Amino acid sequence: MDLGLQGRTAFVSGSTQGIGYAVASALAAEGASVTLNGRDPARVDDAVSRLRQAHAGAEVSGIAADFARADEVDRLVDALGDTDILVNNVGLFGLAEFAQIGDEEWMRYFEVNVLSGVRLSRHALPGMIERGWGRVVFVSSESGVNVPRDMIHYGTTKAAMMALGNGLAKLTRGTAVTVNTVLGGPTYSEGVAASVAAVAAAQSMSAGAMRDAIIGQNATTLIERFLEPSEIANLVAYLASPRASATNGATLRADGGVLTGIL
Repeated sequence: MDLGLQGRTAFVSGSTQGIGYAVASALAAEGASVTLNGRDPARVDDAVSRLRQAHAGAEVSGIAADFARADEVDRLVDALGDTDILVNNVGLFGLAEFAQIGDEEWMRYFEVNVLSGVRLSRHALPGMIERGWGRVVFVSSESGVNVPRDMIHYGTTKAAMMALGNGLAKLTRGTAVTVNTVLGGPTYSEGVAASVAAVAAAQSMSAGAMRDAIIGQNATTLIERFLEPSEIANLVAYLASPRASATNGATLRADGGVLTGIL
């Protein structure tokens, strides 16, 4: 299916690996010009090179910036220019006991997971509305609905992303601009795989066995496996396309059935 993205410009935050890279790859495959982002310039350059190799002829560039630093975000925004598609994907995640999470860590999570989307949308959305077309997609998580007891700071920021996306969508009333959110389920990204491998090594298990044991503890998953990053990316690419013109202000699930509610 042609998603109609040929010639569109896209920026994907946090896209040197994992879901972000998969989203960038899906958009590049549809003919969009994609700008990647990460904290480390060398990793950004490597991701740009890999994406160009994967999609011959694709227009791919990169901008390094740490979203925990407002000055670097300001520099990124100045360099970015007009963008047709904004994918707010960058995010921190980690396990921590609630009582052990200090104010500084709470602020760091909000700075990266929430304010990144605020700052990028504040830059991109007015231009989209003025030009008459645009797409903003937030990559949230099922943890924003079913907040884990050992990731309360993470789940809270993911819930805030959904609220932000819903509010921004109301600014697009009567236009061809949309703002939507994707709720991803447990995904076997590079970061998750590394964490699983570390735990497996500590318990003298294979990474595969540990991966299966972890997902096996999830009582509500319907697909009974981790998602692949590309499975999240497929939904994001659709929402970024003209084919999703009737979907606005929505939160859509690519969670493998983990969430048990009807909506």
